[in-house]
Amino acid sequence: MGHGELYICVPVKIKGWKGRKMVSLFPLAQIKLGLRPISSASASGFTRLSQRFYTTTTSTTCYSQTSAMAATDTKNLQPPVAKKVKHEMEMFGDVRVDNYYWLRDDSRSNPEILSHLQQENAYTDFIMSGTKHLEDRIYAELRSRIKEDDISAPVRKGPYYYYERTLEGKEYVQHCRRLVENNGDVPSVHDSMPTGPEAPPEHVILDENVKAKEHAYYSIGAFKVSPNHKLVAYAEDTKGDEIYTIYVMDAETCTLVGDPLVGVTSYLEWAGDEALLYITMDAILRPDKVWFHKLGTNQSTDSCLYDEKDDMFSLDLEASESKKYLFVGSESKTTRSIFYFDISKPENNLTILTPRTEGIDTSVSHRGNHFFIKRRSDAAFNSELLACPLDNVNATTILLPHRETIKIQDVRTFSDHLVVYEREKGLPRVTFYPLPPIGEPLQSLQGGQSVEFIDPVYSVEPAESQYSSSILRFDYSSLRTPPSTYDYDMNTGVSVLKKIETVLGGFDISNYVTKREWAVAQDGTHVPISIVYRKDLVKLDGSDPMLLYGYGSYEICVDPSFKASRLSLLDRGFIYAIAHIRGGGEMGRKWYENGKYLHKKNTFTDFIDCAEYLIQKKYCTKEKLCINGRSAGGLLIGAVVNMRPDLFKAAVAGVPFVDVVTTMLDPTIPLTTAEWEEWGDPRKEEFYFYMKSYSPVDNVKAQDYPAILVTAGLNDPRVLYSEPAKFVAKLREMKTDENVLLFKCEMGAGHFSKSGRFEKLQEDAFTYTFILKILNMVPIKVVV
Repeated sequence: MGHGELYICVPVKIKGWKGRKMVSLFPLAQIKLGLRPISSASASGFTRLSQRFYTTTTSTTCYSQTSAMAATDTKNLQPPVAKKVKHEMEMFGDVRVDNYYWLRDDSRSNPEILSHLQQENAYTDFIMSGTKHLEDRIYAELRSRIKEDDISAPVRKGPYYYYERTLEGKEYVQHCRRLVENNGDVPSVHDSMPTGPEAPPEHVILDENVKAKEHAYYSIGAFKVSPNHKLVAYAEDTKGDEIYTIYVMDAETCTLVGDPLVGVTSYLEWAGDEALLYITMDAILRPDKVWFHKLGTNQSTDSCLYDEKDDMFSLDLEASESKKYLFVGSESKTTRSIFYFDISKPENNLTILTPRTEGIDTSVSHRGNHFFIKRRSDAAFNSELLACPLDNVNATTILLPHRETIKIQDVRTFSDHLVVYEREKGLPRVTFYPLPPIGEPLQSLQGGQSVEFIDPVYSVEPAESQYSSSILRFDYSSLRTPPSTYDYDMNTGVSVLKKIETVLGGFDISNYVTKREWAVAQDGTHVPISIVYRKDLVKLDGSDPMLLYGYGSYEICVDPSFKASRLSLLDRGFIYAIAHIRGGGEMGRKWYENGKYLHKKNTFTDFIDCAEYLIQKKYCTKEKLCINGRSAGGLLIGAVVNMRPDLFKAAVAGVPFVDVVTTMLDPTIPLTTAEWEEWGDPRKEEFYFYMKSYSPVDNVKAQDYPAILVTAGLNDPRVLYSEPAKFVAKLREMKTDENVLLFKCEMGAGHFSKSGRFEKLQEDAFTYTFILKILNMVPIKVVV
C-alpha cells in the first residue's frame, strides 16, 4: 500500500475455500468515485461473488475492474489537452490541417512542449496507479525468471575465448576473455571454455556497468577486437540518439589509446592492427562518409575514402569472414553496390566490386581467391549466388541459380564450406555445401545438406563462427524454446548445444504448444500466423485472451522467437500470435513488394484478416483481442485502429510512425529521403493521396476506438517523438468513446526505449499491466 492511502475492508467469501473469509482492501478514493461492475459479457466464465467482484471456479485468484480513479485529487482526472494551433499544408490542391504541428521541436528544449509531455506522463502514471501492485508483481515475475549471473556462449577467436558476463543486480554486461589452453588443437564442437581455479583467469576488458553510472542511457553499438588481440575499439551512445563516440583501449590494461572519434555511427572495423575504418553521418543522420583512421593521429587528419552524395543512399561497413577484406555497401531500398578494402594493401583505398546499377542489390563474402556475391534483381527477385575471381571480378559464375519459391537470405563462407541461410514457405533454412580446395575452379554447388530443426515454427540466425574450421555456429529459438546456441560440424553432422538461456521459475517447455495457421486475405493470399499458448490453461473456445503482434515493413522477417517475459501472459491463459503480413520478408521478396508503395494497404488488411481468422477459429473474441506493434509496426497499429476500431479491445503502439505524409514530405527529417523507396515519394500526386488514405494521423475520425497505449522516446532519431504525441492529441480531440488513451514518453531514451536489461523488463511489465487492466484481469489487493 502507498503511504497516506485510506482503505476500507470488504469481507469476501470465496468459493472452494471451505468458508474461510478474505478481506479485500480498496482505496477509499476508489469507493468514493465508484467501481463500475464488470459487464455480463466480460464476466463470462466467472462465478459471481457480488455485484463487482468475481472469481473463477478453478482458481482462487480474485479479479476486479480496477478503477482509473485511485486518487483523491479529482482535478487531475482529465487527460492533458494539447492546445490547437492551426497549421495548413497544401499539396496538389489538397489542404491538410495539422492543429498539433507545434509539438515538434528538433532541439527537444521547448519548455511548453516538454511540459506537455511531462503532463502526459503524469496522467499515465495517475491512471495506472491503481494497478501498480500488479505491475510490481509482473516485474518481479519477469526478473525472477532471469539467471542474473550468467555468461554468453564463448566465441573462440585466435588464442582467446571471448564472451559477455552478466552480474546479479547489474543492468549491463561485462566484456570478458580467457586464454585457450590448447590453442594448437583442431577446433571441435565438443570444445568448451575451462573454468574454475585451474583454468586461465578471466579478464574483464570492459564493464558497461561502470561506464553507465554517469548516464541515464547507455548502449554499446560495436565492440571490435584488433587482429593481434591487443586493442579493442568500441562505439558508445549515451543518449539514445544513435550518435556514437568510438574509443580505443588496450585490451590488457584497459587504458584508452589516443583521443576518441566523435559524431560517428556504430559502423567500425579494424584495418590491420593499427588502423580503423568508420562511418560518419550528415545533418539528417544519413551514414554518408567512410573514413580511414591511423591510431595515434587526430580525427581531423583522417582520410575520407568515400563520400556518398546521393541522399537516397546510405553506407554500411562489414568485415569478411576471412578478415582479409572490408566491404563498404552503398544502398537505397532497391539498389546496393559494394566497394572492397584490401587490408594488406591499405594504400589502394576502396575499389569498386559491384558497380551501382538501378534495381540490383548485392552483398559480398570472401574465401580464398574468390568473392561470393549474393545478387538480387527484378528477374532474380529471391536472389542468386555468384562467384568471381579476385583478379577478374567481371568473370562471374552462377553457383546457385534463382528459385521462385526459395529466397537466399544470407551467405557465410568458411575455409572449406559455404553456408546459405534461406527461406521457404515462411520458414528459415540453413544449407551448407562443401567447397573445392582453394585454387581450383568453382562451378555450381553440389551436395548441399540442410540442418534439421525440431519446432514447427522457429527462428534461426547466423552467429559468429571460426572461419578456418568446419564448425558452423547458429542461434535457434522458437515461441516455446529459449534462445539456444549450437555448434554444428559440417563434416560429421554432429550438433552440440553450447548454451541455452536459463529460464527460472519452473519453466517447462512441454507445457506450451506452438503451431502455424494460415489466414486467407481478402485477395485470396494465404498469410502465415505463428501461435503459442499454454496447453493446460487455454480452452480454444473463444474465451481466451489473445495478444496479436505485427510488423510488416522493410522486408524484415519477424520469425517466431522466444521471449521469457511473454510467459507472464501465457501463464495467465493468453494466446500469443504473430501475423506474418505482407510488407515483411517472411515469404520471400514478392511478399515484401506486395506490401509497400501502392500496395501498402495489404499490410493492414492482412492484419485485419488474420485477426478475423483467429476469431473465426475461436482463438479469441473481439472482446479479448489485444494488438501490439512498434515503429513501422506502430504504423500498422495506428492504421488498423482507424480502419477497424471495433475489432480490438486494446492496442499498444510503440514509437509509432504515424504521421506518414508530413514526415515523408520533409527531407530534413532523418531517414526520409532514403525511405521514399519504401513508402513512396508524396511529392508525386499518386503517392501523396495513397499515403494520405492510410496515414494514421490523417485518418483519425469521430468514432469509438479501443483502449490505446502509445509510447515514444524523446531522443528517438527514427520516429520523432512528435508523431505519437500528435496522434494522441488528435485521438483525444476526435474519439467518441470513454476508453483509456495513454501516452508514455521516455524523456531520456531513443527508439529502443531504456537501455538497461531490467529497465526493459519494467517496460514489459507496464505494457502487460495495461493489457490486463483493459481486459478486467487485474487481481484485487487481498490479505488473509
